[in-house]
Parts: sequence; C-alpha cells; structure tokens
Amino acid sequence: MSGHPSQAAVALPVPGCTEPRVTQERGQRAVFCGLTSIIWLHRKIQDAFFLVVGSRTCAHLIQSAAGVMIFAEPRFATAVLQDRDLAGIADCNDELDRVVAQVIERRPEIKTIFLVSSCPSEVIKLDLANAAQRLGGHYAGRVRFAEYSGSGIETTFTQGEDSCLKGLVADLPKAPADRRSLLIVGTLPDIVEDQFSRLFGELGVGPVHFLPARSSTDLVAVGPDTSFLLAQPYLGETARALLKRGARAISAPFPLGAEGTREWLRAAANAWDVAPERFEQVIAAPLARAERAVARQREALRGKRISFLPDSQLEIPLARFLQRECGMQLLEVGTPYLDQQMSAAELPLLPGGVRITEGQDLDRQLDRVRADRPDLTVCGLGIANPLEAEGLRTKWSIELMFTPIQGFDQAGDLAELFTRPLNRQNRLGF
Repeated sequence: MSGHPSQAAVALPVPGCTEPRVTQERGQRAVFCGLTSIIWLHRKIQDAFFLVVGSRTCAHLIQSAAGVMIFAEPRFATAVLQDRDLAGIADCNDELDRVVAQVIERRPEIKTIFLVSSCPSEVIKLDLANAAQRLGGHYAGRVRFAEYSGSGIETTFTQGEDSCLKGLVADLPKAPADRRSLLIVGTLPDIVEDQFSRLFGELGVGPVHFLPARSSTDLVAVGPDTSFLLAQPYLGETARALLKRGARAISAPFPLGAEGTREWLRAAANAWDVAPERFEQVIAAPLARAERAVARQREALRGKRISFLPDSQLEIPLARFLQRECGMQLLEVGTPYLDQQMSAAELPLLPGGVRITEGQDLDRQLDRVRADRPDLTVCGLGIANPLEAEGLRTKWSIELMFTPIQGFDQAGDLAELFTRPLNRQNRLGF
C-alpha cells in the first residue's frame, strides 16, 4: 500500500465527516515512482535543480516522462550509480560530488539543489541527508542543498511531491504569533496561482503564500497564526508537518471543478470571517464562467460509466467532480492510498454505495473492469494500451498532473480531458 499508514495520525478539524465503505486490496501494483513528480516540481520552483541519485533506469524514466529533447537544458539530472557503487566497492559520494560540481559550474543561476533518493540509493543505504549537509557546508553562500525521497518502493508517483514539501516545511522560519497568513500547499501552475491570488485579494483573505513558491529561496514564515489550505489531496505528510509546526488546517473539498473551487474558496473566506454577501459577489462571475464551460462538456459525459484504477491519489475529488457536475456514473473509485483525514470533506459528497478500493490487486481490478465494461477507465500508462486493445477507452491519470486543472477558469478544461477519449472513439467509429 502506498503512503505511510503506520505513522501516528494527527486529526484534522473536520466535523461531520461520514465514514465511507472502503475495500482494501493487497497484491500486484502498477504505478509510477515518485521521481516522476520532479517534472512538475522543477517547472514550478524556477531556480532549483533536482539531482536524482539512482540508476540509468531512473534517468531514462525521467527523460521519457518529461519528453526532453537532447539539446534542451532541463533543471534535473541523474548521478548514475554504477555496478561498483551498488556492490559497495566505490564511494558513491565521489560521483555525487563530481556531478554537483558540474551542475554548479554549468548552471550558476541555480539557488537550491535537491538531492533525490531512488530505489537503488535507498537499497544500498546511501545517506543523502548527510551528503546534503556536507555539500551545503562546502558551497555555503552559493547554493542551498535539500534532500527527499523519490523512491518507488511502497509509494505512488505523487508522493514524491509530498516528500519534497515535507522536507521544505522543516526549513521554513518561525513566524511570530501575531502574524496571520494563509498558506496554499501543493504545486500549482503559475496561471492558477495568479488566479487564486486575485480572488483571495478581492475577498480580503491574506496575506497569501504558496508552498512551493516559484523561488526556492522564498521561505515563508510559519507559526500559530498560519492557516493552511491543501490544493492537492496527496499531501498528508506535509500537512502533518505543518500541524507540528503549529499551523492550523482549513478543511475543504479540493479546487477541482466549479463546485470544488467554490467550496475551497468558501472555507478560506469563512476562516477570515468574510461576509457571505461579499463572498458571493466576488465569485459570481468566475463561478458562472466555470459552470458554463462544464455545461458544454456535460452532454458528452452525462450517463457515461467510469472506473478509476489507483494511480495518482486524485481519484476521490475527480470522481466527485465527474459525478456531481458532469453526470457520470461511478462504477469503481480506486486509489493507491486513501488518507481519510485529507479527504474528509470530499468523501461525503460521493454517492452512497459507490465502490471505493484502497491499494491494488491488479489482476482482480482488471477482471472487474472487463466485467463492468465502463465507457472510460482512468488508469496508468502501463495499463491503458492493453485495455485499449480490448476495446475499452482509457484516460491516462498522469496527464492530469501535467495540465492546469484547478480553479474556476480550468473547470471546463478538466471536463474536456474526459470527453476527448470518448470523442476519439466516436470519430473512429468504435
């Protein structure tokens, strides 16, 4: 099972949450590893470099996921562990130091280097925390070093971001008790961040900061008067790290679709005692645009049957959006790890009796998909092609991580991502 369910849970203040009926499955899984999250993290944190300490397979995975051409200058790379490193014959830190020096020489604008562990580096117990501390001392004043795990062992690919942001929380300065602020947690495309900033400003909520920020050196202070609002459902460890720092959680549905965005903003407005009339006035126009945009896609989606195979941990809020706003029928909502504290505001919005599965037994889930014959199956890349060959339409879940989907102005685009494979089916005459 992905996630860290054995760790002590810190209850988020969510009154009235109903307990869903969840079936847990254990068996063969098919998910990307957390290294994939580097693709959207490096786009967001514009002065950071992500250095994976791993094998050539790790390097090929990231190159393939990013679609980087050979003449591009991406801000990520791999310090490749050779056979001698894996056998304990060579000192892995020598290769790490060499690559770090090369990165700093070639990219003098880089302010932070993230050392990202992988399955190979964790199997041989390479201590990247000590390496980051050692390199930080050597390059003090020039480059800051941080480390986190992008390993695919017992995790799914979005948890790389959770691990990265959890590490950033530990480095945030302490805010004084009388400095109230709102922290939006989760990587958002710049265009979405700008839209949310404008809406919060019009509502009088703030000051508002974002984690991660566009600059790695923009370290927002956190203290007892910091409230935080999650923009992504897979950031449970980051949320718990913020709670331990004294920050307070605001529970809300996630900002997917018109309804989700409205309730997400409403939760922040309520925490800032914004008058209901003021709230409705500020969101009226963007909400109306979002509802019209979703309505244009609804005819193609209404009544269509959909199944989610576990992959991204976005499955619960996506299912809520597609069922409530687009009229789709949920057959199965599978998620790699269901953190019920993070999803407490979402779960009661799902229809009663929906089949929710946590974890994965791949063969059994594929058997159910073949028996259900849904109109659309949301799944990982490795599963999509075989299902397409069997005449089942699919949607790649990882595409939802590379596309702006949060907020009012993206609600129609989000719905359209699910109409495209159905329209393609109609055009091809399947």
